[in-house]
Amino acid sequence: MGKIRLRTWRRLVLILFAAVFAAIVYRWISLERLQRFAPVEVSETPTPKPTATRPPVTTGNLDTAKLFNGITFQSTVETTPGADAATERIQPESYVLDLKLLARVPSPNKTIDELAKVSPQLPTLLPGLASMLSRDPVSPLFAQLYDTKVRMLRENLGRLDLLLSRHNFFDCETVLQLQHPETHRKALLLQAEMDVDADGSDSDRLPAGSGASANFKPATSYRWEKKTDAPNPYLAGTEQRLKRVEDEYALAGTAPARKRELRNAIVELRAEVGTLKKFSFLIGATDPFIVVPGTFTRGPDPVKVGDYALVVFGDAIYPVIVGDVGPNDKVGEASLRVAKELNALATAYNRPVSDLKVSYIIFPGTAEKPFGPPDLDKIHARCETLIKEIGGASVPLHRWENTIPSPTPSPSPSPSSTASGTPSALPSPTSAFRVSSPAATASAGSTRTPTSAPTASRNPHSRRKS
Repeated sequence: MGKIRLRTWRRLVLILFAAVFAAIVYRWISLERLQRFAPVEVSETPTPKPTATRPPVTTGNLDTAKLFNGITFQSTVETTPGADAATERIQPESYVLDLKLLARVPSPNKTIDELAKVSPQLPTLLPGLASMLSRDPVSPLFAQLYDTKVRMLRENLGRLDLLLSRHNFFDCETVLQLQHPETHRKALLLQAEMDVDADGSDSDRLPAGSGASANFKPATSYRWEKKTDAPNPYLAGTEQRLKRVEDEYALAGTAPARKRELRNAIVELRAEVGTLKKFSFLIGATDPFIVVPGTFTRGPDPVKVGDYALVVFGDAIYPVIVGDVGPNDKVGEASLRVAKELNALATAYNRPVSDLKVSYIIFPGTAEKPFGPPDLDKIHARCETLIKEIGGASVPLHRWENTIPSPTPSPSPSPSSTASGTPSALPSPTSAFRVSSPAATASAGSTRTPTSAPTASRNPHSRRKS
């Protein structure tokens, strides 16, 4: 009998516990429903109504032809039945833009016939080139270049304005590693377009600035210590920018995120000021040089700043040096001096050659230090020697003329020029480029220029240094 009573009590306790638990759950469910559907009670002191917020607005011209910048754009809209709008609004998968970019990675030219399709006169200009092509002459730099382009596409796919254009994706025809079978002279051959580098400054040679484009930088990778006390023409402007940034950083109301940006800008501007005070650089408007991607400066046979090189276009060969290092995902760039020689219509904004018809031949390991102001006669002589080591050329090398006149003191300097400390004889803005004349034409017997200059084309994406 006692056992039955104990069992009964246990059942009663369990029933009571279950009833309490059910009441708690029911109360919790009721509160949740009230919070979701019941009107919000207004307190005795009503709070001001919040200001209506506006969704972020995408500004600017959203013309897809410009937004995708040469990329073939195909779009479709697919719909499926869904739940009520309130439910679908909060579901991430109910409204999706599936963005996929398809890009064909090009195959490089390998044979002399393939090279001639791009530059028909190349085999004639450099008769020893065919003997330098091995069974597999393609440099690993070609694959690295397009791997970098694809990686950049993946990283910037969410920022369509940063995607490489069709023009800049397909900007390199081939990269070949060459070696002459007899002299063993190594060379790197590129076939690409030509963009324009107008950067650089040197107050020792050209006290006045040669003009600045929107993306102008006063420094180049090729540099040497200044020879005089003449201030860089872009130093004052850089110091003014530094002061403005420092003043904004010192304001008490500057937000922390903005302060971080300003702190980084201060570090960069201070370094630039120090560089402009200490070094001189090549001048894009007056010095013949080319630009290589940063990846080309690494590897088993790296290209170095100062290496000698050749630019082959049409029926002419131009001796140059490697004067600057550019971004890793773009190929084909030369100084404004070279660009103007290929096409008189070229500017900092207009490329001289848009097609992949320019051949660049670089001789790795030929840079000579210490660096200094470019000696045009030395560049010509050194490139003549190097071109003989790869089988010679069928035409004389183009001979560059020094377009920077030596300042001559005026017999009677004006008071204004004396007070300002500015030399009375400064080069004119057009002195950076050769002006054709009968005398100059007669003396330039060894100079060859392309038979037909191409039309300069707009360069919407100027190259930036990495």
